[in-house]
Amino acid sequence: MKTNVNRPWRKTRAWPALLLFVATLAVSVGPAEAATGGASTVAENGTPAGSEVAFAPMHWAGATWYGPGLYGRHTACGQILGPETIGVAHRSLPCGTTVKFVYHGHALVTQVIDRGPYSRGNAWDLTQAAARALRFEKSGADRLRFAVSLEYAGSWHSIGHAGR
Repeated sequence: MKTNVNRPWRKTRAWPALLLFVATLAVSVGPAEAATGGASTVAENGTPAGSEVAFAPMHWAGATWYGPGLYGRHTACGQILGPETIGVAHRSLPCGTTVKFVYHGHALVTQVIDRGPYSRGNAWDLTQAAARALRFEKSGADRLRFAVSLEYAGSWHSIGHAGR
């Protein structure tokens, strides 16, 4: 019989205890930390990081960011865009829809505050502050993962989206 030098737990009966330990550790992590990998999340409307929001499954889509030339103007949802405004633009989701983004291990929960993007092949346009929070600012345009809150997920699927 071949010995398992790299996996000594296979020969012992310790694996059930190991699974119990991992399960206990997973339960002890809060829902916000589990959903974001422990990353800090902030919503534009002041929703605390630990608030309960259920999201649809994650998808990939193209995204860009916008900001400096548009500061001081009103967004399609009525806010005044500034350097610290955190939000995203989407062509069809209603204003106020909560969306979670993940980019290279950084997570952000924010809301739709504008219409766009107007560049071909992208589904999202992040404000500069949102791009900064995701460490997305330097890339300019890239693909990222996103999930729409379940409150709007049904209408979102019926509308359709870019980047499936």
